[in-house]
Amino acid sequence: MTAEPIQREIEAFESMRADLEKHHMGKHVIVKDGKLVGAFDTFDAAAREAVKQFGRGPYLIRKVGAAEVQPLPVGALLQPARAPL
Repeated sequence: MTAEPIQREIEAFESMRADLEKHHMGKHVIVKDGKLVGAFDTFDAAAREAVKQFGRGPYLIRKVGAAEVQPLPVGALLQPARAPL
C-alpha cells in the first residue's frame, strides 16, 4: 500500500532533517516530490512560492527546527478549562 502524498513529503522532510537543520535552521522549506524546493524566511513567502509553482499541491511547508505539532482530540479543543474550586 502506498503512502498518502503528503505522508511521502513528511517522510522526505524527516530524511533531510539533519542537513536542513545544518543549512536552513529557522527557515520555512517547501518539499515536493521528495525534494527540497527552497528555503524562505517566512511561511508567507514559502506559501506564495509553492502556490506559484504547484498550485494547490500537495506539498509540504515546514519550519526547520520547529517543535513537532501534536494534534489534539477534538474534545480537548471544545472543553472549557475549569478553575479548581
